[in-house]
Amino acid sequence: MFNDIAKFDTKNLFSIIKDSWKQADYGWNKNINLSISGQYSSVMISGLGGSAISGDLLRNFLQNKTKVAIAVNRNYTLPSWVDEKTLFIASSYSGNTEETISALKEAISRKCKIVVITTGGAIESLATEHGIDVVKLQEGFQPRYALYNSFFTLLRVFVSLNLAEISDDYVKSLVDMLKECGEIYSREESLAFEIAKNLQGSVPVIYTAADCNDAAGRRFKGQLNENSKVHSWWMDYPEMNHNEIVGWETFSSSSINYKVVNILDKDIHPRVLNRFKIINNLLSDQGVAIINIESNRSTFGERLLECVYLCDWISYYLAILNKKDPGEIDFIHHLKKKMSEV
Repeated sequence: MFNDIAKFDTKNLFSIIKDSWKQADYGWNKNINLSISGQYSSVMISGLGGSAISGDLLRNFLQNKTKVAIAVNRNYTLPSWVDEKTLFIASSYSGNTEETISALKEAISRKCKIVVITTGGAIESLATEHGIDVVKLQEGFQPRYALYNSFFTLLRVFVSLNLAEISDDYVKSLVDMLKECGEIYSREESLAFEIAKNLQGSVPVIYTAADCNDAAGRRFKGQLNENSKVHSWWMDYPEMNHNEIVGWETFSSSSINYKVVNILDKDIHPRVLNRFKIINNLLSDQGVAIINIESNRSTFGERLLECVYLCDWISYYLAILNKKDPGEIDFIHHLKKKMSEV
């Protein structure tokens, strides 16, 4: 399979994924000088796709490290509670995401405290026009391949605004971990490649725990869609147990090859972990193949990031196995073109 990488990976995304640690190091160590300050009732991070996932990941990562409520907006408009006491962060890698531009304009009109995270584009121009702080991202990536750039930049913004306390030493340990994992997962005999082979020809069904590691599941679903060019879905426990569980009753008569991927963590609530065990046994009895992904790192932040990074590699390898270019997103380009004509 590795002989096919050069054939299908036309943008050398293999190297970009392997070097994700460099994005993390760059994002954390950039100089950030923000003019805003004060107390915030909440934080709203507005973005789409890869630019929004960094906000989801931050919400999970800081769940026990910040007292401010963090929400992620994926729309043209903002909820009514967003006001002048809200810190609004517009996250758009390209700077031209129309939904985020619209939300930013609304945040300006509501007199929010605002920070823009981008490489440029219309969002930077709008921010400059209104005297809004702009934090520049490292250029040269597709948005979904810039997650570690975006996430560590966002984390640095939070620390700069005294919304969280994260030490340089801890971030260095995260960067070192990503570098170590890049060496491991880039090998053909790696766990990432084995799971990708296991998932080939199936529809992955991803389960995570709400308000713990749900960002990892959302990220993995999107990566499977964009990189691997396959359908997938993602759902959280314990909500899954109150509706989706019953849908599995027809699995044996379905012609679709579903496979369950559980992203687990020892910090998941004990009752929720019990639910995972019970459902795994139930589904196994129905003949459903189950893959469990879990990190054994010492801190939650390390475990969360390692699972996200592992899943990035899985989606990349699955693209190559499917003889697809992991960088191609033709349908998205088609949609954008048609939307520009309206």
